[in-house]
Amino acid sequence: MINKSLHFLPDGFDREEYIISTFFIELPPEKDIIKFSEVLAVDMSTGTWTAVEGETEEMREKYAGKVLSCHEIPNYEFELPEDIDNRRYVVSIAIPFINIGPQIPMLLTTIIGNISVMGRIKLLDIEFPKKYLKDFKGPKFGINGIRKLLNIPVRPLLNNMIKPCTGFTPEVGAKFFYSAASGGVDIIKDDELLSETPYNNRVERIKKYMEMEKLAFEIKGEHTLYCVNITGEADKLLVRAKEAIEAGANALMVNYLTQGLSSFRCLAESNEINVPVLAHLDFSGVLYANPYGGLSSHLVLGKLARIIGADMIVYPMESGKYRLLDERYRQIAYDLILPLHNIKPTLPIPAGGVYPGIVPKIISELGFDCAISAGGAIHGHPLGAAAGAKAFRQAIDAVVANIDLDEYAKNHEELKVALEKWK
Repeated sequence: MINKSLHFLPDGFDREEYIISTFFIELPPEKDIIKFSEVLAVDMSTGTWTAVEGETEEMREKYAGKVLSCHEIPNYEFELPEDIDNRRYVVSIAIPFINIGPQIPMLLTTIIGNISVMGRIKLLDIEFPKKYLKDFKGPKFGINGIRKLLNIPVRPLLNNMIKPCTGFTPEVGAKFFYSAASGGVDIIKDDELLSETPYNNRVERIKKYMEMEKLAFEIKGEHTLYCVNITGEADKLLVRAKEAIEAGANALMVNYLTQGLSSFRCLAESNEINVPVLAHLDFSGVLYANPYGGLSSHLVLGKLARIIGADMIVYPMESGKYRLLDERYRQIAYDLILPLHNIKPTLPIPAGGVYPGIVPKIISELGFDCAISAGGAIHGHPLGAAAGAKAFRQAIDAVVANIDLDEYAKNHEELKVALEKWK
């Protein structure tokens, strides 16, 4: 007999009171998915693997998770194939958010914490009610705020990661910065591997880079955001952020997954932080790469990063360096820019082996509200980093003007050289 205290029909309850989690689940053929889903719903809320005296029916009715749906793929109706090894399902479970509160640590503990070790279970999506998200501030600046800071109302932006990643002093890095900025880069970020080292002091780096920002502005007439990496111990994150801003930094960067989602949120929502904050993708593959476990990539790199306040996020695309299905990188962008209650859009920055020849693809798929991101293809340009930046700006201009890259390159040497080098 069905336990009504553990089930809802998808259209039979008040969605504003629940967080809905959707899972991929794979089970042996003999396993009952309805009973297994009930076990998950209870384990995510009021109970444990066996009945206990304190868990009453009244308690389950009010506070237990509810199974909304169990769909098998393919949807067998009459009989199972004789050679079937496993059965695959998409299951949705609703959890009363009164159990969790408006925070990330207990959210993830509840919906994927313990059940992540109960077999092949992957969290595909989370549906947040408006009531839950009203306590999250989201990005302070978002796409429109970044455009206002840079005074660039329409075109796609250009982001650069300084290369090499580490091993240089602030003086040497300042030369890298100036070359990229003067060539037309809008946003320059530290590499995720560089925060502070004995040979590269962060405050000294900021001062020297921002001197170069002023010189580059005099040449190109456009400002450059410098996202300085402040990743480190959690108890000093806000201190490092304020030191960076006092030294002149006009943006910040955090490796948000190794730093911690809640730690990042505290920084992004702080009234003492008045510059955009960039979130970096490293460690994300640990969470999403397993097709049978963990979280989906668009949650890790899209929805969760957005609600904790990332103004912009660098994330992978299939371009030679990273491996990610093409539709996944687009799905991540959708979770960053489409309407999400009170949360502003986050600037998508797909990256990883990007070169000018990929620019038309990115813009055609994501539109103008994105940043083209390149490291090696700017600093590795045969004519130098300034030429590398110009090549990308020329590629962006060509796409905006609806002109073929090869045609545009005939009168733009930097783009021509780049296209010849990275075919």
